[in-house]
Amino acid sequence: MQEYFKKIYKDTQNNFYNLIKENIINENKMFIVTANPETFMTAQNNIDFKNALLDDKTTIIADGIGIVKGSKMLKYNIKETIPGVDLSAKLFEYCNELKKNIFLFGAKEDVLTKLVKVINTNYPDAIICGYENGYVENKDDVFNKMAELNPDVILVALGIPAQELFIYNNLDKFKKGIFVGVGGSFDVLSGVKKRAPKIFRNLHLEWFYRLLKEPKRCKRFFSNNVKYIFKLKACKNRRKN
Repeated sequence: MQEYFKKIYKDTQNNFYNLIKENIINENKMFIVTANPETFMTAQNNIDFKNALLDDKTTIIADGIGIVKGSKMLKYNIKETIPGVDLSAKLFEYCNELKKNIFLFGAKEDVLTKLVKVINTNYPDAIICGYENGYVENKDDVFNKMAELNPDVILVALGIPAQELFIYNNLDKFKKGIFVGVGGSFDVLSGVKKRAPKIFRNLHLEWFYRLLKEPKRCKRFFSNNVKYIFKLKACKNRRKN
């Protein structure tokens, strides 16, 4: 567990956004994992995912407050969260400003279609060079198509760890691009699902709002978070000894 916290990005959200913008302008390649407790617990049981997270090519950011609090328990200082939804919106903004290309992969067809309309309306100078829903049979073929199109930003919404592993395993096909696994962000950004009200976000209770709206998530959420807390305590105790 500790190895993830050593690696995670610890500076401010604004500085991270500036880093991304610089990489887009310079046509660099960057693979970003938006991490919450479930991310790290999944990696504990999936060696391929763990290797992807710990690879030097991967940048991990704190998607949720659980990661920030966990870092404090282990005496690391992560300044603030960088939610995946906010990161995706910022990437749309940069693509609009810089007239760059976006490829969208994942979610249901109706969600994706609505998201494309949102981007075309709100970010008219951003170029959607391609998109594909997440239910195609051969997902590696989609990455081959992406590589031919040479996009500047690639957002993949297939759920963890599938989205991260597909990106990681196909990364060498690309010469440039900001790659992010964005989970359910397409649902929010398209307007299909409402994001938590600002008061929930300011209090770092966005996770609680999602549970209220989607109770079926409760079992998975609490299972991962309880295991996460025990892992953190074990790591903390080892650091003391």
